[in-house]
Amino acid sequence: MKNWLRKHPEVRTIRVAAADLNAQARGKRVPTRYADKVVEDGTRFPLSVLNLDIWGEDIDDSPLVFETGDADGVLKPTERGFMPMPWLEAPTALLPIWMFREDGRPYEGDPRHALRAVVDRYKAMGLTPVVAVELEFFLIDDSGRKLQVPVSPRSGKRRKAAETLSIRALDAFDTFFTDLYEACEEMDIPADTAISEAGLGQFEVNLMHCDDALRAADDAWLFKMLVKGLARRHGFAASFMAKPYEDYAGSGLHTHFSVLDADGRNIFDDGGPLGTDLLRQAVAGCLNAMAGSTLIFAPHWNSYDRLVPDAHAPTGICWGYENRTAAVRIPSGSNAARRIEHRVAGGDVNPYLMLAAILGAALNGIEDKAEPPAPITGNAYALGLPQVPTTWADAIDAFEACPEIARIFAPELVRNFVLTKRQELHYMGDLTPEERVEIYLDTV
Repeated sequence: MKNWLRKHPEVRTIRVAAADLNAQARGKRVPTRYADKVVEDGTRFPLSVLNLDIWGEDIDDSPLVFETGDADGVLKPTERGFMPMPWLEAPTALLPIWMFREDGRPYEGDPRHALRAVVDRYKAMGLTPVVAVELEFFLIDDSGRKLQVPVSPRSGKRRKAAETLSIRALDAFDTFFTDLYEACEEMDIPADTAISEAGLGQFEVNLMHCDDALRAADDAWLFKMLVKGLARRHGFAASFMAKPYEDYAGSGLHTHFSVLDADGRNIFDDGGPLGTDLLRQAVAGCLNAMAGSTLIFAPHWNSYDRLVPDAHAPTGICWGYENRTAAVRIPSGSNAARRIEHRVAGGDVNPYLMLAAILGAALNGIEDKAEPPAPITGNAYALGLPQVPTTWADAIDAFEACPEIARIFAPELVRNFVLTKRQELHYMGDLTPEERVEIYLDTV
């Protein structure tokens, strides 16, 4: 890690940052002359900092604050090490960190540790999940009272129409996407294809599959930070909020995953299009935990504007082969690449919690040898299926009471997340829709 800074003498300051439960970057600015101390000894801030609400406020009834004297945790660098922050004007490095207790134990309220615990369960069975994510986001002109598509730097025009898979829409913001891909190279984020999507100024970028789930979550977290910061340098906003426009589809964050055994074989591949019993067991685990996991996949007030029928976001708890109306889809293609696509999450999620919920649920199903219902065919919205929770309040209650969630997440994280979301639900109820959009636009 120290060698990276020595190779980049132009960097004069660093940021050390961890993801809180809302995936907000919490940390400090440090002069580079003190970087060695941070690398060797870590840094400190209160345990409660990873459990702030979306406004950055303490949770009113959290035992982490006054009840325990607002004790410190120790923040240590992750294995990711230093990387540039290309969206800032001054040369700056980011050092991702995660939280431990004073005695060296991982802090169970840290979302990155929640995912690590799930990965450790796979390792104990000789298994390795392979993960890829697809991130949708909007480019937005938020300079006026009404959100709208930014003016194209190339044409000087504002195109107010959906542009699904439009090369013209990509070309209209070619300068931004060129800078974005160059920045991904600098940060070692494996950005693959980009497409335009069905919403106003909506795009999707796929990140390449990775056999390190923690790194895949890091990539998604860093990518969201990069996109939002770089867009501001280009004179507009970028947002991963679930549904900025009432009349257009929202943004999802779809996850593809397979699982390798100790010999590197895909345990979902049986040489045919249907996949193995283990694939179906993993699907069953995902479906069994889906109602309880919805708070992870839809963590904000605005998230539930996206989870409505006939809006390209799955609402029925079901699975199917090559069916994008299903919550869990088995894509076609190479048998060797047989995988599961989980389609419920919005773009506004915490990537660490999302991958922990998906991979943990799949492993629950494999451990239990669970059997899924029959795969659906046709339009899932028209089949009268069991539904995911349709309100934020119901999702909070389902998460708190779900036995599958209790197998995936530590009790402290469940408690902290529930307290956070109940506080946000209370205060969001006092705001206008415009005020909610304003807070979510830049944060999530």
